[in-house]
Amino acid sequence: MSKSIIITQSNYIPWKGYFDQIAKTDEFVIYDDMQYTRRDWRNRNLIKTPSGLKWLTIPVSIKGKYLQKINETEISDAAWPQQHLNLLKQNYKTATGYKEIISVIEDLYQGCTFKLLTEINEYFIKSISSILGINVNNHRSEKFILAEDRTERLVNICLDLKATDYYSGPAAQAYMDESKFKENSVNVHYFDYSGYIEYPQLFGKFEHHVSIIDLLFNVGWGAKKYLKYTNEAINNQPGLSN
Repeated sequence: MSKSIIITQSNYIPWKGYFDQIAKTDEFVIYDDMQYTRRDWRNRNLIKTPSGLKWLTIPVSIKGKYLQKINETEISDAAWPQQHLNLLKQNYKTATGYKEIISVIEDLYQGCTFKLLTEINEYFIKSISSILGINVNNHRSEKFILAEDRTERLVNICLDLKATDYYSGPAAQAYMDESKFKENSVNVHYFDYSGYIEYPQLFGKFEHHVSIIDLLFNVGWGAKKYLKYTNEAINNQPGLSN
């Protein structure tokens, strides 16, 4: 029997493609034993505003030259949830789906009291997955025994979860040793992010690579219709529909 898996680092309110990755697979592993990288997607993401794209950034503590892991990275200012919520309200108050979704978004931010970045990211990913009707098994990489070699780590997690198919973003083709997967009878697949249809979006030229929050505010509860694998997965689940 086949079982698919995605192993990826957590992002803050990630773009729609991130959630399609999760929906396409049976097992989702948050790979936060990796080094935290500055000016990356771990603690920030983009929204649209009347003056262009804007970063929403969670303030974190960087401990000197210490190579801290993502799951060790702490929040440096507890006021950030209200600040981000205020910015979202200010910029999306005229969006079509605003009235449908704002109470849910408010609850998410007001309930976000975690002190570690990885906990915040997991909280938002799980909550938004639920909004989109995505229901898969979730794991943290810290529960697994991780090998030194980068590819072997991924292979071992696949084997621990008895996965037969490993899914990854297309950029991984440049560095991943697929032969190690084949040696262990794990098939490797790369996501295709082309072909997304545009949805009604505020503020000028359409932008695909913004936070999923943009889609939720612009479309409301119909957001999953504008995804690829998410919509496919929902259609295949008994009792769930568009």
